[in-house]
Amino acid sequence: MSAALQQPAAAPAIAIRPARIEDLDALVALEHAAFSIDRAERRAIRHAIRSASMTVLVALADDGDGREVLVGAATLERRRGSRNARLSSIAVSPARAGLGLGGLVLDAAEADARTHGCTHLRLEVRADNGAGIRLYERRGYTRFAVIADYYEDGMEAWRYVKALA
Repeated sequence: MSAALQQPAAAPAIAIRPARIEDLDALVALEHAAFSIDRAERRAIRHAIRSASMTVLVALADDGDGREVLVGAATLERRRGSRNARLSSIAVSPARAGLGLGGLVLDAAEADARTHGCTHLRLEVRADNGAGIRLYERRGYTRFAVIADYYEDGMEAWRYVKALA
């Protein structure tokens, strides 16, 4: 007598690629879903997609009907002559929170920074963003500064850096 064991449904595969201008509407929608304040404006996202010194990465999942849906994104900034990249934004769809998507997007951001010759990745995170802080610290980021009154609501930012191997 054998009983069939039910396996949990596999998490959908996530594809990560550079953003295209066609992703703009979905990126704006993600920005509004993921952040209640300090949102990037449409024109800033458009600029980042087109910029040679920035990379916008998008994380896509199959929606179950064979269409890709944007579920995460990261924006990186680079300056000529600097070996430091800055992760200026990372967002995950609230419906996908807690599934490891933030780590996948962060890994892709680090890989992109390395590809562009950067040796360090820096970022700021809200002092009250416990999930973000845990993610960065688990991934080897070190806090090196606190910036008071950084966000529009007065919250301080914690600055982190990681050396990219």
